[in-house]
Amino acid sequence: MSYKIAIDSCGELLDEWKNDERIESIPLTLTVGGENIIDDATFDQKDFLKKVADCPECPKSACPSPERYMKAYECEAEHIYAVTLSAELSGSYNSAILGKNLLLEEQPEKKVHVFNSKSASGGQSLIAMKIIECEEKGLSFGEVVSEVEKYIEEMSTFFVLENLETLRKNGRLSRVKALVASALKIKPVMGSTPEGTICQLDQARGMNKAIVKMVDHIGEKGINIPEKTVAITHCNCPERAKMLEEAIREKLHPAKIVVMDTAGVSSMYANDGGVIVAV
Repeated sequence: MSYKIAIDSCGELLDEWKNDERIESIPLTLTVGGENIIDDATFDQKDFLKKVADCPECPKSACPSPERYMKAYECEAEHIYAVTLSAELSGSYNSAILGKNLLLEEQPEKKVHVFNSKSASGGQSLIAMKIIECEEKGLSFGEVVSEVEKYIEEMSTFFVLENLETLRKNGRLSRVKALVASALKIKPVMGSTPEGTICQLDQARGMNKAIVKMVDHIGEKGINIPEKTVAITHCNCPERAKMLEEAIREKLHPAKIVVMDTAGVSSMYANDGGVIVAV
């Protein structure tokens, strides 16, 4: 069966997807200091990070419109899927659902399913990879949905932030705490909850120690890691991502590891030097 996957731009695209008509990135819009930046192929990470660092206000994101999702669904594919940033973190999921409803009013025979990733970034990429795997096995639409929803339930996301400024600017961390954490080089180890919200799992002094603790948490929470693909996404820190990849490979022995640089929305969340792991 022919298929199409619409993935909002918080999900990173593998290089081989960028020219694949079956995969479409649906851009969110980022706002920094009154300037709107479309999170598409024109996104300039270096320029964006400089603007974020220079702006006293927290950057914001706006989700795609239902009409934009509907446009992505209007295609010849028999099976259509959307993969969105966690519904607890963005309105993208609700927008994708509304877009589906708009399409079905006009074309009720269409098969469309919207996956709430309960994750972000590389987690969304893994879900798209799972959809492709199921489709290429020849599963029915219902079987793909069931398999992928089960996969999402077992998935966890983890991240460590080098730079706490975004947390300070958006009020999640007080100025005093942010100053103390920066002075002591304390780095929070964060993770996803089953509902798709964010929680602090741990903390450590210095990025290297925080990464070691994150790998320990991945080992504790991860399900059947030797059979799975691990996605690592990094914001402007390829050497750190490489170190993390080696630590995961050595301790957890996953079937495969993919490493990607963050696009716009993930760069906004992770900030310069941040690393994200999904499994």
